[in-house]
Amino acid sequence: MVAVFLIMTVDGGTSSVANLVRFGAKYNPLIIEGQLWRLVTPLFIHLSVTHILFNGITLYYMGTQLEALFGHGRFVLIFFISGIVGNLASFAFSDDISAGASTAIFGLFGAFMMIGETFWENPVVKQMTKTFVFFIILNLGFDLFASSIDIAGHIGGLVGGFLSAYFVGLPRKRFISLPKQILATITLVIIALALFYIGFVGKY
Repeated sequence: MVAVFLIMTVDGGTSSVANLVRFGAKYNPLIIEGQLWRLVTPLFIHLSVTHILFNGITLYYMGTQLEALFGHGRFVLIFFISGIVGNLASFAFSDDISAGASTAIFGLFGAFMMIGETFWENPVVKQMTKTFVFFIILNLGFDLFASSIDIAGHIGGLVGGFLSAYFVGLPRKRFISLPKQILATITLVIIALALFYIGFVGKY
């Protein structure tokens, strides 16, 4: 992310809409034309130093905790799946050009919600979950009053993270029942396909 930001800064800047599109920001007309990789590349593009700094710190703080719980491979899957689902939600419900890792970061919040639901009887996990729920509500509330924020992407990422955490499961499989894991996986696929369909149909 930092490397991409530095390259963009010296090669056209990050405030240029044309440059954002050139480097892979979410841009609906080009997604419709078949550039589906634009559902992934926005995760690596940031608009300002503040933008990448905030996302970077949040990613480091939450990522280290989740990676310790899920393992590296599962964590990477959660990050990218939730980011893609978030960008699909943005594609479906917002025509604005968008970029940033926020969709995936909200997915990490969703993964923490899965941990909270699974280990609700643990007082430490319970308190941690309450803290993150408060932070999620605070952020989504702020999104409502900030026209530049992609709230659809954030909600999509949150849901994608919650479901993908069940999909990948925890290293010790006994913590999650197989029926719940299957249900979450099916729901995740249905939501992703529905958002993809809405995005295409809504643009014609």
